[in-house]
Amino acid sequence: MDTAGKLAHFLELVEQRLGSALADGDAGPGVTGDTLMEAARHLCLGSGGKRARPMLVSLFGDAVDLPSERLVEVAVAAELIHSASLLHDDVVDAGMFRRGRPTVNARWGNIVAVMSGDLILSTTLLRLAQLDERLSRTAMSVVSEMTRAAITEVEARGVMDLPLPRLRYIAEGKTGSLFGWCGHAAAILANRPEAVKSFDGFGRHLGVAFQIADDIRDVLGTDVGKPQYADLQSRTPSMPILLAVEKDDKLRRKLKEAWAFSSITADRTKEIGAAIIACGAVEQSLAQMNAEIDTALGHLGPFADSAGGAELVSWARRLSSGITDQVRSKVA
Repeated sequence: MDTAGKLAHFLELVEQRLGSALADGDAGPGVTGDTLMEAARHLCLGSGGKRARPMLVSLFGDAVDLPSERLVEVAVAAELIHSASLLHDDVVDAGMFRRGRPTVNARWGNIVAVMSGDLILSTTLLRLAQLDERLSRTAMSVVSEMTRAAITEVEARGVMDLPLPRLRYIAEGKTGSLFGWCGHAAAILANRPEAVKSFDGFGRHLGVAFQIADDIRDVLGTDVGKPQYADLQSRTPSMPILLAVEKDDKLRRKLKEAWAFSSITADRTKEIGAAIIACGAVEQSLAQMNAEIDTALGHLGPFADSAGGAELVSWARRLSSGITDQVRSKVA
């Protein structure tokens, strides 16, 4: 079976195991159905998720010659931890749609969304502990890091002077830490201690690159299923926004005035967005993203020559070329 076929088969197994993990549990006497698991299934199953984290788990496993059947539970755990964070994020952001469907909080309310996320996290950590206690301990550390990054992002809303290292801390915590854990876990199961730091470093830097790519798509309007300028509307600092206001004092004043109100008009949003693009902040953000990708690839070292490592390199390169093409087509 070639690499593509092997990955497709692996993801099929992950999808089946996700369905089993999210089956109705014991909701108590006299209760039919399981509202919390129903809500979890609404987000996790059949909603068009990219399954980026399970794919990473598979490729990291290939890089250390770990049989795929030993990795399925790890891939499921990574996807469920990610899903729990999305349930909580949608409550924090009052999000109404995700992947083209109503969010759990829009359909069932904030209480169900929060508790569904908590249930997913707790059951996932228990499943990992049964597989290997080392995995559950490191996963708990990642959840803690993701949580601190999320609250840092909330506290940064409306802050135009946020230092870039602080923005990077948010990106690494929200995305890079779990990307890194995907490799960390594969290396632990393979008993390859020399790969732990290498894979974790690759995943963390690639995760930061993914976050910058999302920032760029937001400004360009190329993020499918997400409205353009969502970061401007939510007063969320992003790489292009911070670089733009650092370069252009007039733009800084306009954005400060716009963010002083609870909402920004569509016309003002477009005006500010166009100014961000015009000042070259998108190209600068692209350079920052590519620097993170280059650093990530450097962490792979000799593992880049393995079958899985070569696919990891290819995946990172595709991210770079894809965003570069979008910038060239949208920024005149």
